[in-house]
Amino acid sequence: MTSRSAAPIGSPCWADLWTSDVEGSRKFYADLLGWEAQEPSPEFGGYFMFTRNGAPVAGGMGDMGDMKADNSWKVYLATDDIAKTLETAEAEGARVVAPAMAVADLGTQAVLIDPTGATVGAWQPGTFHGFSVIDEPGAPDWFELLTRDYAKAVAFYRSAFRWDTNTVGDSDQFRYSVMRNPSGDGELAGIMDAGAFLPDGLPSHWSVYFEVDGIDATAERAVALGGSVVTAPQDTPYGRLATLTDTAGAHFKLRSVKR
Repeated sequence: MTSRSAAPIGSPCWADLWTSDVEGSRKFYADLLGWEAQEPSPEFGGYFMFTRNGAPVAGGMGDMGDMKADNSWKVYLATDDIAKTLETAEAEGARVVAPAMAVADLGTQAVLIDPTGATVGAWQPGTFHGFSVIDEPGAPDWFELLTRDYAKAVAFYRSAFRWDTNTVGDSDQFRYSVMRNPSGDGELAGIMDAGAFLPDGLPSHWSVYFEVDGIDATAERAVALGGSVVTAPQDTPYGRLATLTDTAGAHFKLRSVKR
């Protein structure tokens, strides 16, 4: 378990769900992961928080007026200067799709599409720093970019979000880099060369993993709740992993590890 009052600069600090089935999603994740779905906030367009044991673990919202939800999870990376981050990102080939916008006194957010086609958010915290607990059952556990242009992605996140990266695999079978924690304590996110296996029509994208105990039973439970299993639980050097969809079709991942 990792408790923190702030996320390291450049690291994933928040994730939220844009869903076409707000009530269904609220019930699905509550039943599956033991979350509590807080009431939607009219002040923030119906945005709501998922919490677990009182700690915020994710956000969610439905359609935004004429903008229909695309049923996806979005990962936000922490920045201490969002204007500079967006300036650098655009210079490196990213496209800003939601300019920097203050969210009351909580912080400032923006959304961009990186040069490889993946959507990612940026968050400059005010009073809200994002996840306060990670790496425990029911909480976010890992964040990963699957990209069709690995070299360009690594260069972009090093420049725009100031990542210090380490290459952990560099073969045609497994090409992967991780963001090192600036404190020297572990790794915070990964970038995988997925050009060989991403299906046609599926762009580069970020994924969020949630830690669970008993991943096989959790996957079965997800199906019983109306979700589906995309990739069945399987053992890897990084734990037992699975890919699922919720009731509206949003993809997410599970991870079970021995600590």
